[in-house]
Amino acid sequence: MARIVAALACGLIFGVGLAISGMVNPAKVLGFLDFTGRWDPSLALVMAGGLVVYTLAFPLVRRKAKPLLADAFQLPSRRDIDPRLVVGAALFGVGWGLAGFCPGPALTALPFGFHKVYIFVGAMIAGSLAFGLWERFRK
Repeated sequence: MARIVAALACGLIFGVGLAISGMVNPAKVLGFLDFTGRWDPSLALVMAGGLVVYTLAFPLVRRKAKPLLADAFQLPSRRDIDPRLVVGAALFGVGWGLAGFCPGPALTALPFGFHKVYIFVGAMIAGSLAFGLWERFRK
């Protein structure tokens, strides 16, 4: 139960941060991607804030023998770049550039009533289900 409460708290803090920073508004994101027009650097500042927190916190966390609410740390072990990673990253980037949403801000924007976000989240869910079916079919 503590893990669920901690995950919920982290998600709420993340969502509030996205809402306060304005990243739930696709115009902000698209403004960041518009280098030839009226470029909006605010997303870069949000990313820089996240990097500062990560840079300071990660070394402190790594000194611990194990996380507070788990038996062991689960860090990625693969370091190679394979076609699935490249295609997934490209699809993510194209979707973000076309819609102005990525999954976190899209879920955070649901209560704000942007009509585009409902279409995006529906497409995101459909894509996830289609990928799951594809993976089962491949095996």
